[in-house]
Amino acid sequence: MAGVSTDDTPPDLSEIAELAAAGGYTVVERVGQRREEDPAYHLGEGKVTAIGRLLAEHAAGTLIIDARLGPYQVFNIARRCPPETVVKDRFTLILDIFADRAQTKTAQLQVELARLRYELPRVEAKASLASRDERPGFMGLGEYDEGRKQDITHRIARLERQLTQLGRQQARRRDRRREAGFWLVAMAGYTNAGKSTLLRRPAADLEVDANEGLHPDLDPTAESRDELFTTLGTTSRRVETPHRQLILTDTVGFVAELPPWLVESFRSTLEAAYKADLLLLVVDASDPVETIRRKISVSHATLSDKNEAPILTVLTKADQVAPARLRRVEAELGPLVTDPVAVSGETGMGIEALLARIDAMLPAAMTDRVILPQSPDAMEVVSWIYDHADVETAEHTPESIAVTYRADRVTVARTRAKLTQLGDAEQVLEG
Repeated sequence: MAGVSTDDTPPDLSEIAELAAAGGYTVVERVGQRREEDPAYHLGEGKVTAIGRLLAEHAAGTLIIDARLGPYQVFNIARRCPPETVVKDRFTLILDIFADRAQTKTAQLQVELARLRYELPRVEAKASLASRDERPGFMGLGEYDEGRKQDITHRIARLERQLTQLGRQQARRRDRRREAGFWLVAMAGYTNAGKSTLLRRPAADLEVDANEGLHPDLDPTAESRDELFTTLGTTSRRVETPHRQLILTDTVGFVAELPPWLVESFRSTLEAAYKADLLLLVVDASDPVETIRRKISVSHATLSDKNEAPILTVLTKADQVAPARLRRVEAELGPLVTDPVAVSGETGMGIEALLARIDAMLPAAMTDRVILPQSPDAMEVVSWIYDHADVETAEHTPESIAVTYRADRVTVARTRAKLTQLGDAEQVLEG
């Protein structure tokens, strides 16, 4: 693998090495260069020639470049390498990993959309390049087909329509969950930050997929593996706190330098974060402070201005960090992070404090007004409201009783359920 640094520091190839490992590759050599990017080769021509010799010496079949390469750069690099070499840039590698990890229908559609959006601008370039190279498919896109661009455009449109429809279904699912009394809390953050492990901890009594019967809209349980991009879709669990019921949802992990077209392809998954009642920004506390800063910045940039939820920063893997260093990390992050919570999904450290903070950051109560007929059944509902909520006013007339009360979302939802049995009852949510 290879990369370029445009300043005096050598290029950091640690993340691309992790991505390569996640893609199933064994790294046999790392090559870095400090220089301005070469428009023809990305690296310098001499460095590419040297890399070609290294590939031959190691009998390595793949060269991974830590950058987004243009089609002409891929073509030029490939001609300096052994004939069977596959040249991949950062985003081709990421898309390969995504394709391998996508398990749900939504994730598979999103990965296909991202791959086609990546391929589209390269198709016309390949038309001219293919005639200059005898190796079919050397750009990883297959044989050139004159009608391929039109096929890609039509397929992208179909995928966008399918994902829009799935997005509407997910929006209705969110509405049903809120109507059922659940608060929606999403987790986002850099890939491999420990989100999936953290998801399992608050409901650790549930085994894999055991949550399916608890609520008809719950998604499968998240896997917990020390790998990048374990989660590509959304995975949800039901979590109870002393004051409310939550649906906690894990979302796809972020990674640096994701282009807008790739982020946009995963809009359906990221909507779970954008539209949540609260967003947990999960960060690996065992990373160096500069790495934490970079990953938080990447996460904020990925969320951009589409996020509508308040954000609580959660420092995970805190069991791997000495308390003194953890305090130092929190202090050095400064204004980038306000009052984070340190937890460990592995040991349960800090989970109760996290749930308390979630409770504190979510709205404490809602104001609701119900008008019920004067009947024995209606009086039972009024009595239930008095027992479970803070009644502000109760106005009686010979025909009805109007009750204004404050309660959490769960109590309001249960009240609504009781009112469905009273045909003459009305309810007005006042916020």
